[in-house]
Amino acid sequence: MVSLTAEMSPLRPDRNLALELVRATEAAAIRAVPFIGRGAKEAADGAAVDAMRAFLGTVDFDGTVIIGEGEKDNAPMLFNGERVGTGRGPKCDIAVDPIDGTSLTAAGRNNALSVIAVSDSGAMLDASSVFYMDKIVTGPAGVGVVDIRLPVKENIHRLAKALGKPVEEIVVSVLHRPRHEQLIAEIREAGAGTRLMSDGDVAGGINAARHGARTDMCIGVGGSPEGIVTTCAIKALGGHIQGRLWPRDDDEKQRGIDAGLKLDGHVYEADDMVRGNNTIFVATGVTDGALVAGVRRESDYVYTESVVLRGVSGTLRRISSEHLVSKWL
Repeated sequence: MVSLTAEMSPLRPDRNLALELVRATEAAAIRAVPFIGRGAKEAADGAAVDAMRAFLGTVDFDGTVIIGEGEKDNAPMLFNGERVGTGRGPKCDIAVDPIDGTSLTAAGRNNALSVIAVSDSGAMLDASSVFYMDKIVTGPAGVGVVDIRLPVKENIHRLAKALGKPVEEIVVSVLHRPRHEQLIAEIREAGAGTRLMSDGDVAGGINAARHGARTDMCIGVGGSPEGIVTTCAIKALGGHIQGRLWPRDDDEKQRGIDAGLKLDGHVYEADDMVRGNNTIFVATGVTDGALVAGVRRESDYVYTESVVLRGVSGTLRRISSEHLVSKWL
């Protein structure tokens, strides 16, 4: 049952905030359009950041950026620790990725998104001092069934049994990276198929957790910020996510230790990454993908598609919008 206290409290993120945040992801996605397929990922990201920040400044909430574009000295806007919003309304932790998939955008490939995730203040893990995280994501069938500590073959067979389908029909998403060569081989040796992603593991994780999606599991090493963002969405989908921080060298490991993070194979469960279920995840498509369609311009109109997921209510809503081009010039 949905908590009426959670729904009605003016001090917590709510459904109205969720719909307001869509305006920010729409703006970021639209502003990135001129750079799609142009090979200029920094320019695309800069345009999206500027647009998202401008719209967030109009939203009535008091947000602290836990996961942003980087540290203050290296990111002029939406840096870790920045305060966003009008300062009125609920206090929130916020994770932003104006473009999840800048390389995808620059190349004109599918699955680039503009993303914002929100939780109660103090609920979101700040894992930014360790850039990578080893993750496993499934839909509800994987809860209490798969475990990141188990061999991938065992997880595939367990999930196939829980889903009531042959192992040969299981499809696993993995980022296509040299570090995953052995993992990809093990998936295929187990009898499952792979869907190799060039980038954008937020979309990969969500698609693996969605009902009726074409993939069943998303595993491998990707960004730790993306792991936290994905967790906010998984809370609404009732799926399973676990992560282990994956420092690249001893210096990064020490930074993680100094930040109070747990390393050496420690498994972060969903509630360790984002406490509670009062989460919001919003995403607007920049380029076409399995989750949402990308921005499309026809004559005097720009069309966007977005998703809004809320942990409290366990809902996924799709929002299709038409924007007058004249209002964006």
